[in-house]
Amino acid sequence: MAIYLTKEKIASIITEHGGSATNTGSTEAQIALITYRIEKLSEHLLKNHKDHSCRRALLALVGQRKQLLNYLSKKDLGKYRALIEKLGIRK
Repeated sequence: MAIYLTKEKIASIITEHGGSATNTGSTEAQIALITYRIEKLSEHLLKNHKDHSCRRALLALVGQRKQLLNYLSKKDLGKYRALIEKLGIRK
């Protein structure tokens, strides 16, 4: 994991979105973690626009988050709408 993603930060994101600190497999917690990583990589790319490996990683994360959001929207539309509103994701 990257240095900006400490164990304490991961635990706080998971407890906020997943319910408990041990519920790391919940779809909401995974989407929240990926969203946090996307935000930090976007900040990095604003400063380092020639970092193509970072850009590739960012695109992979965006695709992974999209798949998880599609799964969540099919599984539970109410949780999906609440999550994208809470995270500020435009969809």
